[in-house]
Amino acid sequence: MTRNLENHTTASAVRVRGMVKHYGETKALDGVDLDVHEGTVLGVLGPNGAGKTTLVRCLSTLITPDAGEATVAGLDVLRQPRAVRRVIGLTGQYASVDEKLSGRENLYLIGRLLDLPRKTARTRAEELLERFSLTEAAKRPANTYSGGMRRRLDLAASMIGSPSVLYLDEPTTGLDPRTRNEVWAEVKRMVAEGATVLLTTQYMEEAEQLAKELTVVDRGRVIAGGRVDELKAKVGGRTLRVTPADRAELHPTARALDDFGLTGLATSAVDEESGSLLVPILSDEQLTAVVGAVTARGITIASISTELPSLDEVFLSLTGHKASAPQDPAPVPEGVSA
Repeated sequence: MTRNLENHTTASAVRVRGMVKHYGETKALDGVDLDVHEGTVLGVLGPNGAGKTTLVRCLSTLITPDAGEATVAGLDVLRQPRAVRRVIGLTGQYASVDEKLSGRENLYLIGRLLDLPRKTARTRAEELLERFSLTEAAKRPANTYSGGMRRRLDLAASMIGSPSVLYLDEPTTGLDPRTRNEVWAEVKRMVAEGATVLLTTQYMEEAEQLAKELTVVDRGRVIAGGRVDELKAKVGGRTLRVTPADRAELHPTARALDDFGLTGLATSAVDEESGSLLVPILSDEQLTAVVGAVTARGITIASISTELPSLDEVFLSLTGHKASAPQDPAPVPEGVSA
């Protein structure tokens, strides 16, 4: 994968080389390489079944890969699994809290299992209950929580040990927009304090909000990687946004382009809300032709700008699949603990 100069000077908190995992004849991972640089968020995108969750499970020592190697915070995932578990946090796709314990008890229990002193475990539990808006429900059993509340409690549990590396496997699935924003804010805060995050998601907005770099996985292989703007540039093509000074000239501007019949120019679209004309272009020559066609009609342009494709379009172009909308979390069976 191509990396910029800044990343070459940053150590990898997570380093994966040649990771392979088979399930019968299916290759869930087929020689995956990736790096997550210290103090950053790497977004891992891919269609359902691409291998994202299998990768997270291997890196968190829940399953053993069939081949390859990986280090987390300098620790070998295969040879030092216990040490790895002490420096990571994990939030899976579904909340996995103990339904019979209260929210406060869940967090305290996880803190003690991580060998935090009693006082520290209590303090961290209270801090995270506050951050995730769970203080009022702290004494209630988790089985009385809504799905979104259980999800927030699960996220808090993964953070109670202040892990240096955090795995978030589609962390905001099923959350309402307000809660999702709270989660994003907490992730950003942790990264600002030095944590490293590997994030799998199918929310394009989430990837753009949080991730410094992206890795696209399909059928167990890494098919693309780089910064968001770099991936958008790989797709090719730009959209030219032309805004006439006079809103009444919007439709005449569109007709001007149609009348000129510019070779190779795709059909323009009128954006009534912004008062702009959106024109797909493939080259600077086409940009010049558009401007020429408009000004030849005596139409004054208030602004003109180019836009890269959306991340959704990048995903579709690279994988041949649309990003699947995540579903609401399945209910957690009674007695399943964090």
